[in-house]
Amino acid sequence: VQLQASGGGLVQAGGSLRLSCAASGRSFSTYVMGWFRQSPGKEREFVATISWRGDRKYYLDSVKGRFTISRDNDKNMVYLQMNSLKPEDTAVYYCAAASQGVAPKWETNDYDYWGQGTQVTVSS
Repeated sequence: VQLQASGGGLVQAGGSLRLSCAASGRSFSTYVMGWFRQSPGKEREFVATISWRGDRKYYLDSVKGRFTISRDNDKNMVYLQMNSLKPEDTAVYYCAAASQGVAPKWETNDYDYWGQGTQVTVSS
């Protein structure tokens, strides 16, 4: 499967962005999907994950209540709505797909496919 992330940009603190990830392939609805982010000099970190049916979602503690992950299996899309953005949210955001299992996953090693990343910059 191929993943294409988009929707990043420059926003002021307190603002919002919606990231989108378009997936190719017929098996999208069976994949667990996730969003990760990476800042310069830091390891890639988990942000959010959603089960293949969309009924289970998990978030990084620091984004709970501000970010919402969702998916549309008919359109092969996954989204990350980001509200109340903070400068510390600045990073390259990646979408990822896991082909094994049905439960949400938060380890990078659990994911088989990665998008190219989209830059999110939050100014103070």
